[in-house]
Order: sequence, then C-alpha cells, then structure tokens
Amino acid sequence: MTQKPIYHPKIPARPSRQAKALVLPMWLSFVAALIAGGVFSLALAPYYLWPVAIFSVMALYALLVRETVPRRAFWLGLAYGFGAWAVGASWLYHSIHEYGSISPALAVVMIVLMALVMGLFHALFAWVFVKFVGRQPLAFTSLWVAQEWLKTWVLSGFPWLFMGYAFTGQAWASGVAPVLGVLGVGFVAVLFAASVVELFRQKLGFLLLSALALLASFALAQIDWVVVDKDDELSVSLVQGNIPQDLKWLTEYRVQTLEIYEALSRGEWGRDVVIWPEAAIPMFHDEAAPFINGIANTAMTQDSAWITGLMYRDFERYDETKDLYPPIYNSVAAIEQNGTSLYKKQNLVPFGEYIPFEGVFNLLPDLANMQGAMSISAGDGTQPPLMVKGRNMGAAICYEVAYPDTTRHNAKNAQVLLTISNDAWFGTTAGPWQHLQMVQMRSLETGRYFIRATNTGITAIIDHKGGIVSMAPQFERTVLRGEVPMMTGVTPFVRFGSYPMLALALLLFVLSFVAKRQQNTSSRTQMHYTGKGVRD
Repeated sequence: MTQKPIYHPKIPARPSRQAKALVLPMWLSFVAALIAGGVFSLALAPYYLWPVAIFSVMALYALLVRETVPRRAFWLGLAYGFGAWAVGASWLYHSIHEYGSISPALAVVMIVLMALVMGLFHALFAWVFVKFVGRQPLAFTSLWVAQEWLKTWVLSGFPWLFMGYAFTGQAWASGVAPVLGVLGVGFVAVLFAASVVELFRQKLGFLLLSALALLASFALAQIDWVVVDKDDELSVSLVQGNIPQDLKWLTEYRVQTLEIYEALSRGEWGRDVVIWPEAAIPMFHDEAAPFINGIANTAMTQDSAWITGLMYRDFERYDETKDLYPPIYNSVAAIEQNGTSLYKKQNLVPFGEYIPFEGVFNLLPDLANMQGAMSISAGDGTQPPLMVKGRNMGAAICYEVAYPDTTRHNAKNAQVLLTISNDAWFGTTAGPWQHLQMVQMRSLETGRYFIRATNTGITAIIDHKGGIVSMAPQFERTVLRGEVPMMTGVTPFVRFGSYPMLALALLLFVLSFVAKRQQNTSSRTQMHYTGKGVRD
C-alpha cells in the first residue's frame, strides 16, 4: 500500500556538520562584532587606513551570513555599531567634559548611551538582514545604505562615520561621489567587502559583480561634470584666530577677541574676500554693531568683501507679548559694497544649539545648567546663496556640512562653497579631521571648491575633486591665503541627490525579499513532501 505524502511544517532542516563548524559561540561572535566595529574608525581621518573599513565590514558580514536567528543577529549588529560609535565618536567626550561642565563619569555614561542609540541602526539592519532577506551581498549592501541614510534624518540626524568617507582619496570614489554621493561610495565598498567573503564560500559571481561596479566607478571618474573657470578667481584670506574655547564666550575676553581678528586682518584688506570663522564675533550682531560697521567700512574702502560668522537676533520676528527673546540664528554674513547677505544655519546640534525634549533633563542635576541656555532657531531650507563680489557662494556652518543633501541644495546656483566652523570644542582629537574629510566628500559630490575657515583649525581650501589645495596648521594664529576659481556645470548628485542610490537599494531589497520567500517555499516543499513519508 502506497503511503500518502505527509506535510510537517514545523520540522526544521538539519544543519550540516560544515555549517555547525562555521557558527561561532554567541559570546565569541559578539566580541568579534564589537572589535570589528571598534577598529572601523581607523579607516577614517586622521589615520586613513582605508583597508580596515573593508576588513571591518567583511567581519560583520561573515558573522551575519551564517546566522539564522534574527534575535542573535540584532545583538551582533548592536555590538558592531556600539564599537564603531564608542571609538569613532569618542572625541565627543572632550567637549562634553571639558566645556560642558559634565563630570568625567557622567560624560562617559553619555558616550556609552550615544553609542548604544547609534548602534541600534546597525542592530535593526542586522535583524532585517537575517529575518527578511536572502543572506547575500546585494541584500546586505542595500540595508547598509538604508541604515546610513536613516542617520541623516532620524532624531534630527547624526550623519557621521559613513563607510564612503574612508575612500575620499581613492580614484574610483571620485567617479561615484558626483553621481551617487557618499552613500554610493559606501555601496560599492560594502558590496566588494561582502563579495570577498562569498569568494571564500566558493561563490564567485558576487565578486565579479563588485569588480564590474569598481570598473564602472573608474570609468565615471574620467567624466568631467563641471568646468573650472581659471579666468574667474577670487583671492581669499582665511583668518584663523585660535581663540581658546574656554575663553571665547567670556564677557571679559570679548574685546581681546575682536582685537585679535582685527589685527590679523589688517594686512589682508585689498584682497577679494577676507573670511572670519563661525561666531568669530562673540556677541549678538546688534551688540557688536559699532565694531561691525567699522570693519565693514575698512573692507569696502579697500574694495574687499568681508565674511564673518555671528549670532543674529531677528527683532523683526520678535513679539514681546509671546516670546521671551527674539529668534536667534547661528549665521554667516557677507558684507560688501553691493550690500549684505545673510545665511542662517539649518541643521542644528542637539544639546549644543538646542535642547531636544526640553524639560526631561531637569531630572539629571549635572544637566540642569543646560536648561538655562537659549535654544538657537533653524534657518529655512530655501535660502539663496551669499552674494560675494558678484558671485554666488553657497554656505554651510560647522556641523551641517555633514548632511549631504543640505549641502547639495546649498550648492545649487552656487559657483563656490564656503563653510565656517569652530572645532575648538574637540581639541586635539580626531573630530576636526573627520569633519574636514566630510568637507572633502562634499566637494566631490558637488563639483565645487570649498573654502573652510575655522577658529583653531583645520582651515583649508579644497578643490572640486576633494583634494586639499592648502591648509593652515592647527592651533596657530594665522591667515591662509589662496586663489579660488569659480565653477560651472552641475553634477548628477547636485541635480538628483541621494534618491537614485536609495531607489537602487530599495529595488535590491525587494528583489532579495521576494527571492527569499520563494526559496523558503521551495525548501519546505522539498523537505516535507515526499512519496515515502517524512525524511528522517
């Protein structure tokens, strides 16, 4: 008598001995993920060991591709992300403790909490990778891009430590960045890293695919999306005042700060543009009106444009019956004979420029002093470029240059880009160097020269290929001079932003999701429907 096929949906397939041998104990996998994340920042500035980024991602992929339990994958992703942020953003401790009046113990706790929160992006990515999609490089890479993109806007965003920054100086990256941005550079690098792991698993196809992606990147690098107009240059002087952060905002040091900048600029008038860094004038613009008018008159007499960072109080939007104080903006002003133009910072620093969830931190005594600070308002996203000597100059202030799409929007209709900053908050840590590397990537993406004026460094002029033309030494009172050409033409990234890269990532995710469902259906049918009963 013929036995009918029997369907047993809950009977799992037996893992092979080879598969068992390749799965590490959970504690060892956790430690490996933690270390892989911890070393990632060695690939970024100021170390520039870009192969470390490849090996770091390879390690994470190797751990996840053999994992079958989504819960375990979540913890592995969290370990990796925590390691990456605890080490890669450890420079935040310097500003929190040294200048935030936070005790060392609480400062460490805040860094740990920050690393845990940011690690959740990798944790979610790893969980989805194991649970919902086929465990292969294309799915892994698309999810990697997604978690980096989420960091640009979730909870106001913290777009730091992206994979693509590790390859800022690489020739192939200069082909991808103007088309797909930093997310696209990361896409190619992560695809290659995961494909190398697949090679050890005797799957050659993905490595061939990643090789084609690299060849396409080199080919794109041969395309000139923009044109350098060497007949149209601006002579610029970037004034680096080197004002210590612990003195910068002291009332009794204000006059000395202004005298330092005035003295450093005295020999620069007559050049096209003299630029002071972020909040170089340590008081509100209305309080410093006599000083500002004096410097402006000196600049215009010598036919120079003067650009400076300042804190701007908007009295036109102040209603005494409703508001405690006028809206305050972290701004940059360009003053010349044709008038004054102003740019107001759009992307603000949580806890540094505004207090999110205001009121909650009263529960922590060490943070109570933060509640007395006045929050800065954000500028709108439709601001025109600064007008400087008849040229359009797109602007970014400090931290917001880390946002690719904000910068590319500000680059529209601009012939050159400017960023002013005050990285004195981070001392001799890696923070200022990582910040500079981001500016280099923004130059690549937008095809524009970037002028970077800072208080303590790193003051630099960066060309449209992301190369550093000239750079002032850190922690010196000095002036960096240079000639900056104007640019014409628009890169695909400026035109379309991150959307093409996100669309590709979404397509790959959907295809991988569908493929896994079909594979699971086929496997269940093959395992549980037999003509001779249930497999043993």
